[in-house]
Amino acid sequence: MTRPSATAENSTHPAGDPPPAAAAHAVPRVALVGVHGFGERHLANLARLEEASAVELVAVADPNPPAEGRLAESVAVFDDLAQLLAADPGVDVVILATPIQTHAPLALAALSAGKDVYVEKPPVASLAQFEEVLAAAETAGRLVQVGFQSLGSHALPAIRTLVDAGGIGDVLGLSAQGQWVRSKAYFKRSRWAGKRSLDGIDVIDGVATNALAHAVATALHMAGARTIADVESVDTDLYRAHDTESDDTSILRVRTAAGTTLLCGLTLCAPEQQNPSVTVHGTLGEITLFYTEDEVVISAADGERRETFGRTDLLENLLDARSTGAPLLCSLPHAGAFTTVLEAIRTAPAPQQIGPDHITWEGEGDDAHPVVHGIGPLLERAAKAQATFAELGVPWARKMPPVRTLTLDGQEVAEYQDGHRIRAVSSPRPYLHPVRTRSGTMVTDHQPLDHVWHLGVGVALQDVDGINFWGGRTYTRAAGQYIWRPDHGSITATSVQETAAAAGGQEGRLQETLSWNGPDGAPVLAEEHTWTWSGVSPSTWQLSLDFALSPAGDEPVSLGSPGSNGRHEGGYGGFFWRLPECEGARVWTLEGEGESGVHGSVTPWLAWSGNFGTETLAAGQSDGGTSVGRATLVFVAATDSTDPWFVRMDGYPGVGQSLAWDTPVIAEPGHPVQRSITVFVADGILGTADIEALINRQGNRS
Repeated sequence: MTRPSATAENSTHPAGDPPPAAAAHAVPRVALVGVHGFGERHLANLARLEEASAVELVAVADPNPPAEGRLAESVAVFDDLAQLLAADPGVDVVILATPIQTHAPLALAALSAGKDVYVEKPPVASLAQFEEVLAAAETAGRLVQVGFQSLGSHALPAIRTLVDAGGIGDVLGLSAQGQWVRSKAYFKRSRWAGKRSLDGIDVIDGVATNALAHAVATALHMAGARTIADVESVDTDLYRAHDTESDDTSILRVRTAAGTTLLCGLTLCAPEQQNPSVTVHGTLGEITLFYTEDEVVISAADGERRETFGRTDLLENLLDARSTGAPLLCSLPHAGAFTTVLEAIRTAPAPQQIGPDHITWEGEGDDAHPVVHGIGPLLERAAKAQATFAELGVPWARKMPPVRTLTLDGQEVAEYQDGHRIRAVSSPRPYLHPVRTRSGTMVTDHQPLDHVWHLGVGVALQDVDGINFWGGRTYTRAAGQYIWRPDHGSITATSVQETAAAAGGQEGRLQETLSWNGPDGAPVLAEEHTWTWSGVSPSTWQLSLDFALSPAGDEPVSLGSPGSNGRHEGGYGGFFWRLPECEGARVWTLEGEGESGVHGSVTPWLAWSGNFGTETLAAGQSDGGTSVGRATLVFVAATDSTDPWFVRMDGYPGVGQSLAWDTPVIAEPGHPVQRSITVFVADGILGTADIEALINRQGNRS
């Protein structure tokens, strides 16, 4: 073992600033701590830089020495950093490629010795450690670069320039997706792998903090969140399919101080490995960065284009900062946002095990890896809805408690959601979901992948004096198409009165006063809204809705739809029921059958039957506890109703009554727009005669 004689650099520089241009050594001298695992990549990079006379590797430290002949004879080898620093081989920069739980103590030791530091990700295992290392760096006047290599991509400033120039319109949000495959062997590679803590010390190894940490860090950077102050809140939804402590399938939702929402959907349990990505979603298109490839894909109305960018090596950037004062691409303070996310994961409840019914193991022995059923579409759906697994109601996720439940004879038949977790551009509003038959078959969907603003059963309109209370893009006559506009309202309850259904069929009642508020929060409409429900038979129950819409002020309010704005037969709005996918779906009235035969018709009733649950369960879109079964829904119009039925089968399954089919309806002060509808929810497949008998027996319109 050779120990070169040299004097350690003792110069310091102000906190946050680079050291003076004149360094102690003409060629920076580097020590690498940790030569195995990712340390091998650092050795290869150092060899490249030594070939260019940019650095000199003078020492390494590792309890497991490198193989004979792996290093030059001049490189000193130590068991650990403490030995290395005690020997004082004249090191300027220390690279830490060691287990997560060692990063903070080793960084503190190197900084105390007056060294600049390059630390692999994650830089620390807690926010407290982050603040301690940051303070030490400021006191020592040294630089700390964090090894998020993707932040050296030249694609990042190019994306920022395009976004700032309005190339994809207004930013709706960002999403990060990572679908990787990790086997049992991956979690056997070291004692700390897959651990949240080890011997009482934080590790926080997990899909978001280590394996796909670059996805999180890159997404935060693209969202403009770098420091701790840049993060307003972090929501975590953590799960695991492997037999580990840490999460391997998770959703993180970050809201920045600037008001941007970032949704990270990450898994190590995909059916196959895919290149991870970060997408900026805009009103006119989107930009996706595949950061491992430095490839950018720009999708807009005029087509798609791709470009590949170069990358600045972070060690070279650190060396440049030492000599010229160039800014670090990933300084420790700019890892504050990432560390805030890590802290939220560290303090969150332990990841929940995904049940075996929702996992398929592929491979044998240590090569075996779990695949979470339908994980790809689920991650895409979560990104579009900016929602967690729990909020989407996937079967293996934590159960989100509803605001209240609708029950019959002690059995829950529907859950009432107040919509406060719904993203702003989906027009948050109260709704019922899940709604079930008496045997438990779920007959509603919410936030589906095709239209994430479809929310179970409720009332919504796309044009209320120009305000969108439906969600998604708005159809305008001027544009002749759907466009994104900052026109989304929200609906909130101002008063609620509930009477539970008693045994023996007595009806339950939920009366609400709702305020329809514009984007600025100002009330536009007031709604009186009543749900009633009761049992009909052991296999059928009845749900009714009565609502009245009045201007919130003393001026008339126009209630419209895409149809009233020129979209042919696009008159949806008012009462709407989003169904889940079902096999053998049939929709019919007394006068017609199929979407083309019933859409736009005015009839006393409309029925939908099919086998519910099969496809939604396979896609991971349904609620826990849902059974697969046949069911029939019978939508019964009010006696004097002239509203056409709005029906979709091919694009998606949904039924509504059009309040403004092709002409706006005006709500006048003192003269509310009132509507009523009743729905029979029945197990099994009913025929026309069954339906007529059911309606007549209940005293509804026949």
